[in-house]
Amino acid sequence: MRDEEPVGEPVSSRPVRRGALLGAAAWTLGVLALLIVLPLAARDRLPAQVATHWSGRDPDGSMSVTAAALFPAGVWLLVALGFAVAVRFRPDPARQWAGPVLAFTGMLLTGAQTSIVRANLDRARWQDAAPMGIEVVVIVVAAGLAGVLSWLATRPGATAPARPGTPVLELRAGERTAWLSQAANPWLQLLAAVTALIPVTAVLVAVGGLAEPDWVTVVILALSSVVLLLCSSVRVRVTDEGLHVGFGPFGWPVRKLSPAELVSARVERLTARAAGGWGYRANRRGTTVFLRRGECLVVRTKRGKDFAISVDDAERGAALLNTLIARTGSPTR
Repeated sequence: MRDEEPVGEPVSSRPVRRGALLGAAAWTLGVLALLIVLPLAARDRLPAQVATHWSGRDPDGSMSVTAAALFPAGVWLLVALGFAVAVRFRPDPARQWAGPVLAFTGMLLTGAQTSIVRANLDRARWQDAAPMGIEVVVIVVAAGLAGVLSWLATRPGATAPARPGTPVLELRAGERTAWLSQAANPWLQLLAAVTALIPVTAVLVAVGGLAEPDWVTVVILALSSVVLLLCSSVRVRVTDEGLHVGFGPFGWPVRKLSPAELVSARVERLTARAAGGWGYRANRRGTTVFLRRGECLVVRTKRGKDFAISVDDAERGAALLNTLIARTGSPTR
């Protein structure tokens, strides 16, 4: 298969990086707040000194409640600031590892802080803290899973940069090619991250034994965050098999349209008003994935509906799709 060679920095990588930056900032501040607030909110139900270290299942070390809140927060800030400096001076490797490491460390620290609060809750002395057991394994596994998911979500994807002029694709018989691009809306990604912090906080509060949240509200907010995340970015690919549009940071779910299902492809400039709003929109004309103003790749299906995606380098994607449609004997108009 012949892929088009990128020249310079892909245009479509800019909004993805901006969204990743905003998401990292929201995650950093959210974890910092949880690490400080969890023990301080339970101060009245904790001993003056809380157990913070266990030898086997028995506690053998303690800190004041204030120190127990500030120490992990300081560790977290050092990790976050370290990556901020690394991104400034060694951007490529730092961006590659920032997401997984921040996800792993943040989950590990908040899980440990929640377990510490729960173990010391309503105890007269820190020596009476509950033993640690399966909680440690659960925290490490959850942190590892968060790191893996973050790596899958932030790994670089192939993109095709925009070039001036309308592309003309002349393919020889039997020749195969591919076009790839992606786009993201950083504000939708930030809103998804902020929305997710609320149910995460509620779960940690419940696990820590501090309060019983309204689980209906927690589930609604969690689902809303997932929907926002899926609607905040797309990965678009055109191959001999047709159009593939993957939603969200993992490129899933995927909508596929074969050349035989399409009538034509074109480029159209859309605004939020014309698209009906931001994100995934549906109307009588069809559906639109609107993430930014400007050129969109628009395909007309044989059902008479339009499917539009705001993505970079839409002209070449449309040109390749029209070539593939012509190969199947479908008229392009």
